[in-house]
Amino acid sequence: MNKKELTDSFVEQLSNLQAKTDKDELRNILIFPAEGILNLSGWHILRFLSDSLGNKLESPIVFISFSAGVLGAIAAAQMWQIQGGTVKAFIAIDGWGVPLFGNFPIHRLSHDHFTHWTSAILGIGEDNFYADPPVDHLSMWRSPQAVQGYWVNQLTRFSHTQIYLNAFEFLDLILKRYN
Repeated sequence: MNKKELTDSFVEQLSNLQAKTDKDELRNILIFPAEGILNLSGWHILRFLSDSLGNKLESPIVFISFSAGVLGAIAAAQMWQIQGGTVKAFIAIDGWGVPLFGNFPIHRLSHDHFTHWTSAILGIGEDNFYADPPVDHLSMWRSPQAVQGYWVNQLTRFSHTQIYLNAFEFLDLILKRYN
């Protein structure tokens, strides 16, 4: 699968999930159309959002980003908020090495325990997920329903009472929180 097919597959799974949980209202899913280096540009992502939403800053947004695209998405989320927009939540899927800070809820999903804990120093956020057993990087985007792991939150991150589920179930729980 190429990058576009991976994203289309992820969005299709997300849409199916929304259709099951939001029978009356299917949320809009916007996909930043550029690939390559533009995914790293918060300004380009912000411009895309403004064009797509008609500069409706009152539109609350949940960002979901993957890999290197996390860098551009977190910058766009911060700029959206600075301009007066509402960021309901930011979800970073395997954005290893990207500092995640903002005045909005942040969640990380990581493909292994090492990535999860080494990213924590760059912003742990609230509820997070890491794969166990570890999976390859693309599995988090290609087939999150097949990735098993642990839900870690502020209360359970140092205990042995973490919840075991798959990445898609975790994502579903997080998205329902911001419905």
